[in-house]
Amino acid sequence: MASTCPVDLDTLRLRAEIESIYRRVATEPSGDFHFHRGPTYAAEMLGYDAVALARLPVDSTASFAGVANPHRIAPITAGATVVDVGCGAGMDLLLAAEAVGPGGRAIGVDMTEAMAERARAGARSRALANVDVRLGDAMSLPIESESVDVVISNGVLNLTPDKERAFGEVFRILKPGGQFLYGDIVVATEPSDSIRRNIDLWTG
Repeated sequence: MASTCPVDLDTLRLRAEIESIYRRVATEPSGDFHFHRGPTYAAEMLGYDAVALARLPVDSTASFAGVANPHRIAPITAGATVVDVGCGAGMDLLLAAEAVGPGGRAIGVDMTEAMAERARAGARSRALANVDVRLGDAMSLPIESESVDVVISNGVLNLTPDKERAFGEVFRILKPGGQFLYGDIVVATEPSDSIRRNIDLWTG
């Protein structure tokens, strides 16, 4: 199974398309998109705790566009340092921040400024001083090596043009014995070249 995009795929255009789509998701979450969004979807289809989501800011949950629930894989313990790769508007990030408590840290990384600002605003509204949201790319995380206890990610690494590099970044920042809790989209068979060159399919 190929882990990188075709060499002739315009990766700059791909990045621009991804940023454009998720900027719209941040500012117009009820708009017309080809993927599910929001807290009702998260609770009913992905098993999130509806009560916990109701405590979060609406702006953080309305733009949620994940594909799974990393929080169901393993508990995030108090005092841990957590990085959310592709944190979006911050729903998973804020849940992680509440789990680690004031003695821990929750660092979000997102490539879209509109999403990153939604996450920052959500942390401020919940008075979560342990949240740090950084603008960055999954293939070059702005995080020190071996500094993180847990990495979470939700439907983001499939968007990267070089999966090996993206996964390598996750394991670079994890401490020895750290946890990687993630959900993503996978395919059962190798896509054809025409499919792998279709930017519309990459961006969703």
